[in-house]
Amino acid sequence: MSRLPILMYHNITLNDSNSIGLTLSVSKFEEQLKYLKDKNFHTCFVSALVDNTTISNKSVVVTFDDVTENQLLFALPLLKKYNIKATFFIPFSYVGKADLWNEGSEKIMTVEQLKSLDKEIIELAHHSYYHRKFSTLTPLEIQEDLDKSFEFISKNDLKVTPAIAYPYGNYPKKGSSKEVFFQILEKNNIQMAFRIGNRVNKFPFKNKFEVQRIDIKGEDSLFAFKWKLRLGKLRLF
Repeated sequence: MSRLPILMYHNITLNDSNSIGLTLSVSKFEEQLKYLKDKNFHTCFVSALVDNTTISNKSVVVTFDDVTENQLLFALPLLKKYNIKATFFIPFSYVGKADLWNEGSEKIMTVEQLKSLDKEIIELAHHSYYHRKFSTLTPLEIQEDLDKSFEFISKNDLKVTPAIAYPYGNYPKKGSSKEVFFQILEKNNIQMAFRIGNRVNKFPFKNKFEVQRIDIKGEDSLFAFKWKLRLGKLRLF
């Protein structure tokens, strides 16, 4: 088995003073990408995991939630500069609108912008349709959410990997609710699903619907980033 850190990013900003929480400054993001490149980490798409491509202990997966416009403007050029692959998770009902979970503060990419992304650097995947917590939904509502996502993909002729990042990292975690939820994902050919968890995975995964990601925060120092990359959860600094 191989160690596999999967990094989770959200918004990118030019302003260093706004680098906090889910928003990371361009300078910190570049510092992190340069570290990955200098240390010869190999980045791969989520689809490589679905296809069971050989993964080594120098592999890492970079993911972005929400496809905000700032990712296009500020993250994409740096991903290209360092030849870092990333998977972008789409909340389909918000495409071309704004992210209401952040009080509408960030624009979401349009269909045209999503189609313009360099496919050698960026792949697209699911982040649900309505961006709601799956644990609060009935099985019928979960199925409706997936149906609308697939309808959006087909209508707009998007290439989207059949993998999903749970909004808020949330999903039914106990008993029959969890079992039914995973059955729905299986029935809809969702081949992999991502929670948060903040731990480094072992690959191949024990449970393909509970793959853990590491939350990279705007206030993280380069030392904190290196620690998370190695161990996942932060300890005392």
